[in-house]
Amino acid sequence: GLLSAFMNNVAALALLLPVALQSCAKVERSPALVLMPLSFGSILGGLATMIGTPPNVIIASYRAEIAGEPFAMFDFTPVGGPVALIGIVFVALIGWRLLPASVREKNVPADLIAIDDYLTEAEVTEASGVVDMPLHALDDRLAELDAQCIALVRGGRRLLSSARYVRIRIGDVLLIEATPEGLTEVVSKLDLELVGAKTEASEAFETEHVMLVEAIVPPGSRMEGHTPSSLRLGSRHGLNLLAVSRQGRPMRGRLRSLRFEAGDVLLFQGEREQVASSMANLGCLPLAERDLSLGQKRRALPAIGIFAAAIVSSAIGLAPITVTFSIAMLAMVLLRYVRLRELYDTIDWPVLVLLGAMIPIGGALEATGTTTLIADQLLTLLAGAPALVLLTVVLVITMTLSDIMNNAATAIVMAPIAVGIAQALGVSTDAFLMAVAVGASCAFLTPIGHQNNTLIMGPGGYRFGDYWRMGLPLEIIVVAVSVGLISVFWPL
Repeated sequence: GLLSAFMNNVAALALLLPVALQSCAKVERSPALVLMPLSFGSILGGLATMIGTPPNVIIASYRAEIAGEPFAMFDFTPVGGPVALIGIVFVALIGWRLLPASVREKNVPADLIAIDDYLTEAEVTEASGVVDMPLHALDDRLAELDAQCIALVRGGRRLLSSARYVRIRIGDVLLIEATPEGLTEVVSKLDLELVGAKTEASEAFETEHVMLVEAIVPPGSRMEGHTPSSLRLGSRHGLNLLAVSRQGRPMRGRLRSLRFEAGDVLLFQGEREQVASSMANLGCLPLAERDLSLGQKRRALPAIGIFAAAIVSSAIGLAPITVTFSIAMLAMVLLRYVRLRELYDTIDWPVLVLLGAMIPIGGALEATGTTTLIADQLLTLLAGAPALVLLTVVLVITMTLSDIMNNAATAIVMAPIAVGIAQALGVSTDAFLMAVAVGASCAFLTPIGHQNNTLIMGPGGYRFGDYWRMGLPLEIIVVAVSVGLISVFWPL
């Protein structure tokens, strides 16, 4: 919660996700008991500051349009801080107990993805049809048989299949992964000679120089919507894709043609020295990794110092927040704490495109009088109701929309409607804008309402209907607490 108050919610969750999974494995507890509370906690923490969540930034900017001055960095804290604290206490003490028993009592394997296929060693003979064939051509042949070459052994040295242009010689030993039934077909069709008995693949995938790593595809990753073939995982990134789990279920069939989705859990094999950089380039997050670290620890403290200076500068009014954070970003690039390519990759382009499309729509709704019409309809339906009741209705409607659509888009649509209602009632627009900010940020009923909820679905083994069990009472608490706090700190 504290982390997400000062950084992107997804980034805060990504930092703690591997720690949570490894802790669960050590104490043999289901990840489902931890991941949903972790996701909800990071969402709640974002309520406390302007930069904690996109809706707060949008609402602050919208206030500047209608009132001439935006909300400040910590204007959200009097409402968002207590709401986050009370919500996190509920989740930690009671919320996790509301999950279905089947989820809470689920057995936890040591690894998120079990390798069900087998690995066999097959020697290339003079009669083999693969002699002088490059490894990438062998991969294409094996893909037709639902198998893949994990490595080639030559003179006691193991080469990964990512060395795609190495040509196969007589006497080479191929390490081939396939289902037990498929191995016989592979050996027969390629005229290979078995060297050893079939063994469990998990026993042979890791060596001194080769490692396995489990990773998750976050929303907005460059992998999303692409296939392993189009990304050229082997030739460009040096990674073998061994298995994929989607929503807690292993994906069967040909992995090369599978299109990645946000929340997919992947099992990679690669060179130890190369895996970290490859995963960073792909934009996926390590989960149950073995000795894998993304980042440079020695540069962490100076970077945190620059970031903290930007927060303090904007909080005391030294400069506008856009200026302070732009200077901080420029400083990190000039000091080489962040590369330009990394900076470019961290931009959430789908969200930018969405905002670029929604902002004109929001303006069109105002220009055509649609927002006024909607506001008038709500006022007619609730004629004579106190302003506090209308504030609550706006909060509930915003929260409901956020459960089924992007939270930033929800804020753009609801902000002018909320302001229209406030102006018609002759009360403070700030109170209604705060209600929209809270409602748009709190999506707890579905896995599609917030990126964090999507991210934990696979590793936690959740189903679509599991979220509302904890999310519904949490949203009720958020509404009750935030309405009371708004009426105190932003009087109507």
